Amino acid sequence: MDFLNRANRMLLLVQCLIRALFHGTATKIPKSISDIVVVPTGKLGDVVCATPVLRAIRAHLPKARIIVAGNSKLHRPLLSDSRLVNEYVDLEDEGATERIKKYHPEVAIVTGPSFKHTSLLYLAGIPLVIAPAAVGGVAHDVTRPYKILQRLIKTFPHQLDGYAPRERLKALESLGIFTDDTTKHLGFSETAEKRAAEIISQICEPYKYIVGIAAGSGNKEKQWSPKNFAKVANHLIEKFSVHIFVIGGRNDLRESNEMMLAIEDKSMVTDTTSVSIDELKAIISKLDVFVSVNTGPLYIAEAFNIPTVDILGPVNPWDQPPQGKIHKMVFPPGGPKPLLCIMNTRNHDVKEAERIAESTRLEDVITAAVEALKEASQNRPIEKE
Repeated sequence: MDFLNRANRMLLLVQCLIRALFHGTATKIPKSISDIVVVPTGKLGDVVCATPVLRAIRAHLPKARIIVAGNSKLHRPLLSDSRLVNEYVDLEDEGATERIKKYHPEVAIVTGPSFKHTSLLYLAGIPLVIAPAAVGGVAHDVTRPYKILQRLIKTFPHQLDGYAPRERLKALESLGIFTDDTTKHLGFSETAEKRAAEIISQICEPYKYIVGIAAGSGNKEKQWSPKNFAKVANHLIEKFSVHIFVIGGRNDLRESNEMMLAIEDKSMVTDTTSVSIDELKAIISKLDVFVSVNTGPLYIAEAFNIPTVDILGPVNPWDQPPQGKIHKMVFPPGGPKPLLCIMNTRNHDVKEAERIAESTRLEDVITAAVEALKEASQNRPIEKE
C-alpha cells in the first residue's frame, strides 16, 4: 500500500511538471474573484481552526462563491449552517478535478501542506493556487514532492512556532486581505438545536452546571485514563452539582463506557456518544465547560465560546490549542518537550508520547476544571436548580 501511494504521488508530480511545461505556474493574482476553492486540511479540530480563513473571505469578498474541497464527509456536516460555504467537493471522488473546473475558480487555497490536494488544484488549471511553505524549522509533513510542487504555485510562510490559526490567515494576504481575527465560527441546524434541548430536558436530578467530558482521544498517543476522567466527574458532581455529558464518537465507545462505569452517581450522567456531528455541535454549545485531551470536539467548544480544559499531553501548547482566559491548559509534569505539532505528527517516539499523556496529574485536571467552572459562572450565569 505504501508503494502504491508513492507511485501515485510520483504520477501526480509528473503530471504537474508536464502541465507546467505548457501552461506555466499557478501564481497569477486575479483582478476580481467570483469563485474561490478552499481546502481545510487535517482532522476535525484542524478544520474548525481553518474557519477564520473562510470567515475572512466571506467578510472581504461577500459576493464570492466559496467552494470547500477535500473530505466532504467531514466538511459538510461540520461547516453546515455556518454561512461560510456555498458548495462542497470531495477530492477523493472520481472526477473531482473536472468538477472543480466547472466552477472556473480564480483562486484555490490549501491551509496545510498537502501534496495530493495541492497538485489536484494545480491540475484543475486554477490561475492562482496558494499553499503553505513551512519556515522556522523542519516540518515532517512537508514531503519532497510537495517541495517541488511549491515552485509551481504561490506559497505563504507558515511559521512553525507560530499560532497556526493566525499563520493560515497569511494565505489571504496575496488577495489583499489582512486580518488577525482568529475567532472560530460554526453553526448547527434547528433540528439539532431541538435535539439538544430535548436531551437537556430529560435530566431528572437538580444540577447547577453541565460539563462535557470526552474520554476518548482518537489517538493513543494523547490518551489519558478514562478512570481518571471519571474521578474528575465524581469530584465535580459531588462538589459543584455538575451534570456530566459524555461526549464522543463511535471510535470512543470503549473509553466512554469505561468512564461511565467508574462514575459513582449515574443519575448525574447523560451519554451523548455517537450523535451526529450536527447534534454534537448543538450539544457542546449548551455546555458550561468542556474537558478533554487535545481532540476535535475541544475546538467545537472553543468555536461556541465554551470554557475548556485541554489536557495537552505531548501536544505543542502554542501552535493551535484554544487560547485565552476561559481556556485552561493542563501541562504534563516535568515540562517535557512537545512531540506532536501541526506539521510534525510523525517520526517521534510513540511510547514516550503515550507516557507523557498518561503522566498528567489528576489533581491538575481537577484544579483546571474548577477554574473553568468559575469562568462559566462569571460569563454564563445560569439558574437551573
